[in-house]
Amino acid sequence: MQSVTVRVPASTSNLGPGFDCLGVALRLFNKVTVTRDALDRQSHSQIVTEAADLFFKQITRRRFSFSCSIEEEIPRARGLGSSATIRLGVLHALNHLSENPFDRLSIFQLCARLEGHPDNAAPASFGGFTVVRSKNVQRFDVSPRLYFVLLIPDLEIATSTARTVLPSKVSRAGAVESCANACAITAAFASRNYEQLRGAFADQLHQPFREKLIPFLPRVIATAEKAGAFGAFLSGSGSTIAAVTLQDRDKVAAAMLRAARSVSSHTVITTADNTGVQIRNPKLETRNYRDGPHT
Repeated sequence: MQSVTVRVPASTSNLGPGFDCLGVALRLFNKVTVTRDALDRQSHSQIVTEAADLFFKQITRRRFSFSCSIEEEIPRARGLGSSATIRLGVLHALNHLSENPFDRLSIFQLCARLEGHPDNAAPASFGGFTVVRSKNVQRFDVSPRLYFVLLIPDLEIATSTARTVLPSKVSRAGAVESCANACAITAAFASRNYEQLRGAFADQLHQPFREKLIPFLPRVIATAEKAGAFGAFLSGSGSTIAAVTLQDRDKVAAAMLRAARSVSSHTVITTADNTGVQIRNPKLETRNYRDGPHT
């Protein structure tokens, strides 16, 4: 039987004002193993089935039976791109078992279509810091000196739920502020002048409205900044809150945990993953995908 394992990194998206367009891949991983079987012995989850259905529809080839197992390190429904990792894992595995009809950019586009937004699919696919504009993706390596401190509450928030609290309109002043901050974040990552991230994570597009789901968000952000972080933001649609810093990472983590108070939470300190999707075949050969967006 042919089998392939795909390792896909977590991602933190939006970064405050970069709603649905900015993201960073993180060194937390899910592994998806797909085995081509003569008989389909497994009932797949909906997320696996939808990815497989789209893949086989796009290649217009005869569908084959497969089994799928997932080794999860990334918590679900916490704004860390768990669903994107599973979709990408299935798509890349099926692509590999089908003799690679699609390149990595095409698979990213299929995943973004399934996700309904590209900001997790892009960094998970290509690694590093990514900016997505329609079908255009730009990526930048992120220094290992930059730490991402994650406060992960024991609170699941579905993306669909988090989107229902968003208004249909925002003020012009709020849009201008968010646009300026998103541009500043992009420039800081592109230039690796990370000091310029300080104060740039504020936004008026989604975080103020999602506070009703995560009322401790402003308190944790303020505490992280006071402890020395450049800033903090709601990771994706939450419930994880991410802080970014070059130093005092343990101090920042402890401060964020205290600020969460009675909310059961834990912290993870990690760095960016600059590789993105990795495919490992049964002979333990590792393939690093570097085709795609470059800087």
